[in-house]
Amino acid sequence: METTKTQQEQAMQTEPQKEHQWLQQLVGEWTYETEVKMGQEKPPEKATGTENVRSLSGLWILAEVQGEMPGCGAATTIMTIGYDPYKQGFVGTWIGSMMSYLWVYDGELDASENMLTLNSEGPSMSGEEKMAKYKDVIKFNSDNHRVMTSHVLGDDGQWHQFMTAHYRRKVEGND
Repeated sequence: METTKTQQEQAMQTEPQKEHQWLQQLVGEWTYETEVKMGQEKPPEKATGTENVRSLSGLWILAEVQGEMPGCGAATTIMTIGYDPYKQGFVGTWIGSMMSYLWVYDGELDASENMLTLNSEGPSMSGEEKMAKYKDVIKFNSDNHRVMTSHVLGDDGQWHQFMTAHYRRKVEGND
């Protein structure tokens, strides 16, 4: 009689799949320029920094950012992203030195496999003590240039983009 792996065994002994391989294109040293719209009446704020993304056994990426965070000054952030075959979706977290909230992601690739959307819920930026729905969208324009946009779901039921970050891979001779 042939035995099959239980779901627990599958979760504990994962071999990298095509979704894990997709994440590996994030690995490397990057610089970023970001623009954040902090409110309707305020002009956008810009900031720059660096990001180091490494792989954990080909299953996870760990992205550490050092730089300026509009409205917060110098900051460090850490993002983790992996793919959970059991859930059949991307999972991850985001933490920042400027806040105590742990952001938890679930996400999916678009049909073209060029854009990863990570959904989350977190404190509302409106100043009210309530939670809001967010999404971060990572899109590759080329191997050395990706764009991440952040959106919040407004009370009007529409997604509002409040942040755009351009990441450019550090390549030899282009520091």
